Amino acid sequence: MITYALYFAFGCFGLALLFNLWRIYQGPGQADRVLALDTMVINVISLLVLYGILQETAIYFEASMLVAMVGFVSTVAYCRFLLRGDIIE
Repeated sequence: MITYALYFAFGCFGLALLFNLWRIYQGPGQADRVLALDTMVINVISLLVLYGILQETAIYFEASMLVAMVGFVSTVAYCRFLLRGDIIE
């Protein structure tokens, strides 16, 4: 029964990734694109966690933590670039 729930969650998060790609392509402004990229990182993290549950291994949970750290840093760097025009002062 848990496998059906996991596959349903995979489908939902995969559909959310497609909607995020559409928002990146169609977004009316740069802020919308940054938010879509950040939401994509969150969806990828959730897909990694779900796959770790499906495979019953802990390596995917560690990989999701690495993706979370890289996603946070990249979001902050991209926002600083949009606001100031450079990342490093």
